[in-house]
This record gives sequence, C-alpha cells and structure tokens, in this order.
Amino acid sequence: MVDVAEIAARIDRVRPVASARPSISVVVPTMNERDNVPRLLASLPPDIELVLCDASNDGTPELALALRPTGTVVRAAPGSIAAARQAGVEASSGDLLVFADADVELDAGYFDRLRSLIATRRWDALCGPKLSRDTYARYYRLVATTQGITYAALGIVGASGSNMVITRAAFVQLGGFRLDLRCNEDTELFLRAGRRGLRVHYDPRLVVWATDHRRLRRGLVRKSAHSLVRNALLYLVCKRPGLPRLLEHDWGYWGPPARSALVTRPASSQSEVP
Repeated sequence: MVDVAEIAARIDRVRPVASARPSISVVVPTMNERDNVPRLLASLPPDIELVLCDASNDGTPELALALRPTGTVVRAAPGSIAAARQAGVEASSGDLLVFADADVELDAGYFDRLRSLIATRRWDALCGPKLSRDTYARYYRLVATTQGITYAALGIVGASGSNMVITRAAFVQLGGFRLDLRCNEDTELFLRAGRRGLRVHYDPRLVVWATDHRRLRRGLVRKSAHSLVRNALLYLVCKRPGLPRLLEHDWGYWGPPARSALVTRPASSQSEVP
C-alpha cells in the first residue's frame, strides 16, 4: 500500500525553499500634487508601502491619506529634493526602495516584474523608462531609447527619480543621496553605485507612465539640454569625493533655494503598514 504521508515528506525534503518576498516602499517627493496623486495611488497594490516626502500647501498629504489610509506614511520635507528623498528613506521600512514622482502611474505589471528581476538576478539597483500614453510620447520614447543604448554600449545606467529602485542594503552602503546636489541626485546615486562595483541594471520593461508634462511645457529644449549637460558633467566628476560648485547649484531649474528642514508629522497623521 502506498504511504501518502511518507511520499509527501520526501517531496518536502527535496523541495527548494522559496525566498521570502521582499517588502517594498515607494518613496515620492510631493509639492502641491493634489491633481496628480490620485492616479499614482491607484497604481499601487495594497501591500506596497507609500512614503510621501511632502512640502505642499494644497492638501496633497491629507488627500493621499484619505484615499489610501492603510500603507501610507507622510513625512514633511520642505528642503531640497535630495533631502526629501533621503527623509523618505528614513521613514520607510521596505527591503526594496522604489523612487517615483507624483506625476506618474506605475505599470500594471511593475511590481511583479521588479520582484522577478531581484529574485533571478539579484540586482542591487535597477531603473526603467518613463513613457507617455498621450502628449510627448515620442519624446519620452526617444529618452528611453537613449537610456537603453547608453546602457548596452557603455554600461552606464542613466537613472531618473521618476523610476528607479535600489535595495536598502545598497542604499546604506552608498551612504544615501548627495545632499549638496539640488538636482540630478538620482542620476548621481546610480553612477556612484556603478563606480563602487554594485550590480546596476536598466530594464526597458520596468515602465512608469507620465501623467503630467508641465516641465516639458515650460521648455522641452531647455529641459533636455539641462539634463544632458549636467549628467555628462556628473559622469566625468563622479569619481571625485568633492563636487564642483558649478553642480551644487541647480542652474535655476527648481527656482530659489528653499530652507532645508525635516519635520516629522505627528503620529496621528500617519497610517502605517499593518
């Protein structure tokens, strides 16, 4: 007679142990994004922690907490965008840190794709393209193509804060963002990761979708030239411990510098992941 219990026990002894699902935190800096944040929230599964690093006066964090009361943390961060992202990491709990902007939607298969990439190749950091379903679709596709060619030909991962991922362990190893950068802190972090020998990857299928194109409307040529010149300079000086004063300034891109301060919202205003 077949002993079913014994066969089951044998199967369990040889069955590979599944790795634990990494917890994920999405870190998003916000400043008056009340019109954009609902679409971002709708693209997040319920098991994903959202951390808003906020400097709004239009009720953005209150709306976010009302629409997504569970799994959402708000931290006031009225300083630079680098300081805001850093504060978001400090307030987060995930093993994987996903950096995004309030004016994007994450693709429907984004998190399944991300977990698969981490599980199979164990990358330390990844990024993907930001595309558009409507306005400026050709521009976004051109930028994505450039990212892919740069990675394939030179091994350089040109990351954008709209869509980049890093393990918490790698982030800690790198020491976080350079707080003396008022912009392009996202690209610099990934360039530094590559210089330090971390496993950095660009995946064209890890997509987010742009929902607001206000920066392009202010000047497509200006924005493109700003990004190309600054990123090239960052790549050239990335090995140096110091940063030229030329790059400490944002060249007027974000407006006048804001006073840097980090204030934690009262506990009653935060909704923690269960």
